Amino acid sequence: TPFHLMHATEIEIRLPHLRLAAQAWGKPSAKPLLALHGWLDNSASFDAIAPQLAAEFHVVAIDLPGHGHSEHLPAGTHYHLAAYTEWVLAAARELGWSHYGLLGHSLGGGIASLVAAAAPERVTGLWLIEALGPLADHGDNTLQRFRQALQARVRSQRKRIFADPNAALAARVAASGMAADHARAIVQRGLRKVSEGYIWASDPRLTLPSPTRLTEAQILALLAGIEAPTHLLLATPETPYLPMAMMRARANQVRDIQISTLAGGHHLHIEQTAAVVQRLFPALAVRDQGVGC
Repeated sequence: TPFHLMHATEIEIRLPHLRLAAQAWGKPSAKPLLALHGWLDNSASFDAIAPQLAAEFHVVAIDLPGHGHSEHLPAGTHYHLAAYTEWVLAAARELGWSHYGLLGHSLGGGIASLVAAAAPERVTGLWLIEALGPLADHGDNTLQRFRQALQARVRSQRKRIFADPNAALAARVAASGMAADHARAIVQRGLRKVSEGYIWASDPRLTLPSPTRLTEAQILALLAGIEAPTHLLLATPETPYLPMAMMRARANQVRDIQISTLAGGHHLHIEQTAAVVQRLFPALAVRDQGVGC
């Protein structure tokens, strides 16, 4: 099947207290690869790249809790990194995977880094796009962030209503700088129809600031726990919150890591799918060329 015609299988992963939606590509007998999307994205982030990886991997891209078609957290609770790490480990267990690779973009790459540090005996490989560890607290804004975040949690959040999916697409393009064609699949999966039009399906609590973040020193200590062979792909020019000097210092903590760069935007895997496969999965890219795909 040509890559662009390979459709995903919609699956459900039931954690003890949370139902996750996911998409799967490739044969279940192939090497397991769990794909984790970025903040306010969903599993459609991997619609372009997953079919190209399906020759070698059984790719399962989950909608993280509160995103896409997955359940939202109960009222009175909040999203934080340790919980995301726990949910991903639980999802892999529920899939029956004892060993698996992780592919992560942005927030998903930060989570994948922490999963690999938490369970090095399970993670066989780590492929990261625009992320190595989560965003850090550099200390200058700690008190202000803590106060503002806790104040923001008291205010109720109203959902924005769009007349049609194209209006939502235009809003996403304006906010992210992505091209409409690149954002379309994520937007389609990220919308919910209501009587007045369309709203984002994602949990509004995801937009609340975190009261606390890990310090850079804590992140470096955690990254030292990654044992899996790691491939990191960064966009150039550098994304403002991922300065190259910081990313290299983080990479120095990981015992087996390769770093490559690619000119483009934050969603490299959607914008330049073939080039990303070539950088992150060179053996796969070489093999595919002989098949004439």
